Amino acid sequence: MSEWFVAVNGQSQGPYDEAQLVAEWKARRVGQDTLVYGPGVAEWTPIGHIPTLQHLLTTPAAVHTPAPRAAAAPAAAAAATSAAGGQGVGHTLEEFLAQTAEKDNPGDVFELESSHMLEIHVNGRVWSKLGAMVAYRGQLKFVREGAFEHGLGHFMKKALTGEAAPLTKIEGQGICYLADEKKTVTILRLDGRESLCVNGNDLLAFEDGVTHEITMHRKIAGMLSGGLFSVRLSGHGMVAIVSHGRPLTLRCSAADPVTTDPNATVAWSGSLAPEFKTDISFRSFIGRGGGEAFQMRFAGDGFVVVQPYEEKPVVAGQS
Repeated sequence: MSEWFVAVNGQSQGPYDEAQLVAEWKARRVGQDTLVYGPGVAEWTPIGHIPTLQHLLTTPAAVHTPAPRAAAAPAAAAAATSAAGGQGVGHTLEEFLAQTAEKDNPGDVFELESSHMLEIHVNGRVWSKLGAMVAYRGQLKFVREGAFEHGLGHFMKKALTGEAAPLTKIEGQGICYLADEKKTVTILRLDGRESLCVNGNDLLAFEDGVTHEITMHRKIAGMLSGGLFSVRLSGHGMVAIVSHGRPLTLRCSAADPVTTDPNATVAWSGSLAPEFKTDISFRSFIGRGGGEAFQMRFAGDGFVVVQPYEEKPVVAGQS
């Protein structure tokens, strides 16, 4: 049975089988611009662009509904139709503007303009990854984090990590758009009772009410050019992380630990302290090993977020 996930107000809902999806359509809770993914669909795509769901569009009760705030309908879908030799090659200028224009849903500080772009409504100050800004409107200024901004201890950690997670302060009033190498953006909300550790390279932005602290994983220091570094986030506010493709969250416990590749590990519960395992041998050095040379083992109550991609880790010496 086919299972489909639906984006509603920036959140994934489902899975729905096709009968349930038809019921959602008839109830006018989804429309032809509603973003879904499921069998044969690798990215969030409007229902109207999925041939296997076209029968929904002929349902008598079907009425066009506005796209959910999760993302704008991608112009790439129309380009794919053109490449396949379909009818209606190209866009009129009016169609292009309608499909790619920014979508406004006031209320939250962080919103998904698309699955690869974060929209921030700035009224005061927020923090972002250095170099992530792609556009803005309003009265905003961008200031790189000062060396002693968070005290001497924080400065020493930054110095030892070789600027493992350089940040920018975005100050003023306006709207800012952030992206990072077309990675998928995920928005999380911390409520003050929990904390989150994020690979330094996978942290896109966070509100000013969220505190951050660099964590140095010294057990692997002699093997990865000084160590692997993450950022521990806690407090109240919204956090945006990025991943290559759709992330996968794995639950773990003391009785059922999870082991991951450090280069594919995006984030984990603040309650977890990863243990680094090594598999170094002569066969590993000549490329004949049977597995990953370094592994992260999570044993405790919490979760680990991984991506379908092995990324070069943020290590000391990079700046």
